[in-house]
Amino acid sequence: MHFLDQAKIYLRSGAGGPGAVSFRREKYVEYGGPDGGNGGKGGDIVFVAVQGLNTLIDFRYSQHFKAARGTHGMGRDRTGAGADDLVVEVPVGTQILSEDKEEVLADFTEVGQRIVLLEGGMGGRGNASYKTSTNRAPRQHQPGIPGEEMWVWLRLKLLADVGLLGLPNAGKSTFINQVTNAQAKVGAYAFTTLIPKLGVVRHKGREFVLADIPGLIEGAADGAGIGDRFLGHIERCRVLVHLIDIAGDDPAEAMRVVQGELAAYGEGLADKPQVIALNKVDLADPELVAGFAEELRAAGAAEVFGVSGATGEGVEPLLDTVLGYLPNRTATETKGSEVEDEAEDAADWSPLD
Repeated sequence: MHFLDQAKIYLRSGAGGPGAVSFRREKYVEYGGPDGGNGGKGGDIVFVAVQGLNTLIDFRYSQHFKAARGTHGMGRDRTGAGADDLVVEVPVGTQILSEDKEEVLADFTEVGQRIVLLEGGMGGRGNASYKTSTNRAPRQHQPGIPGEEMWVWLRLKLLADVGLLGLPNAGKSTFINQVTNAQAKVGAYAFTTLIPKLGVVRHKGREFVLADIPGLIEGAADGAGIGDRFLGHIERCRVLVHLIDIAGDDPAEAMRVVQGELAAYGEGLADKPQVIALNKVDLADPELVAGFAEELRAAGAAEVFGVSGATGEGVEPLLDTVLGYLPNRTATETKGSEVEDEAEDAADWSPLD
C-alpha cells in the first residue's frame, strides 16, 4: 500500500433546488390558486474518521468532491427531495487545513468522529409561499441557495503514544523490530526508513503504539535530506525516545543536531519529555558506554540508557521508564486489537514512486 500523508482536495456542497411556479385548476374545485412547492435542500459535505485507513493515497486519484443538488419543487404543494450528504472517509489522525494551511478547520482524533464541513444550500421557495390576501396569484419563486465551495488540505498525523527519532543509521528500525512486530526495513546505509512506521509494544501487561520516523540530519528544517515533514507524525506523542548511535563520530553532537531540528520545527516538540538512549552498546565496552553517557548528561540529557536494538540489551529498563510517562490506560489499551491491526497494516506501507 502506498503511503501519502498530505493531499489537496476541492469540496462543494449541493445547491438548494428551485421553488416551483404552479397553479391548481381542477374540475369541481371552486377556487384555484398557486400551489408551487419549495425546493429540496442540497447535500452537505461530511467527513468521518474510520477505522482501518492509515494513508491518504485515495485522495491522490480523487480530488474533487461535489454533493448533489436538491430536487426542484413541484405543483400540488410538493416539496422537492433533499439531496443525500456526501460522506468523505478519512483516517483517524487527519487534520483539515485551509488552502493557505494557516487554519485548522477540523481535527479527527477518534474513530467515528463526524464533522459537517460544508452545509448544502436551502431550497428555494415556491410561489405558494408568496400567496397573500393582496397577492393571490404570485408568480415569483426562489432559485435555491447555492452550495459552499473551497479547497482544503488534508494532513495525516499518526496517533502514537511514543515517538522514535534520531539521526540516519542510529538503529531505529532495528530497535522497533526488537520491541514490536513492525518488520521495518533494516540496511547498512542512511535513510532506510523513508516513511513513518507504527508498531505495538507489549511490556509488563500494558500496550502502547511506537512510531518510527525517517532520520533527521542537520538542516532538515530547511529541507535537507528528507526534511522535517514527517515530524508532524510525532506531534501527538506523549514522550519521545531519542536513539543515538554509540558508534557515531560524536554522540553529543548527534544529540545537539536532533534537538536543534526539533526546536526549529516548533509545535512544542522540543518541550516534550525525552528518553535518551545510546544504541548499539553491544559494539562497545562498558567503559566507553559510561564515558559517552557522561558526555550526553553534560550536554543536557537527564538520564541516558545503554541499549542494543540487535540483542535487546538494556531495552527493558528503557521501556519501564517510557511507561512512567504514559497514563495507566493508554489509547492503545482502550482500542485493543484494532490498534494492533493498524500497526500491522502500517508495516506494509511503501513509499510513492
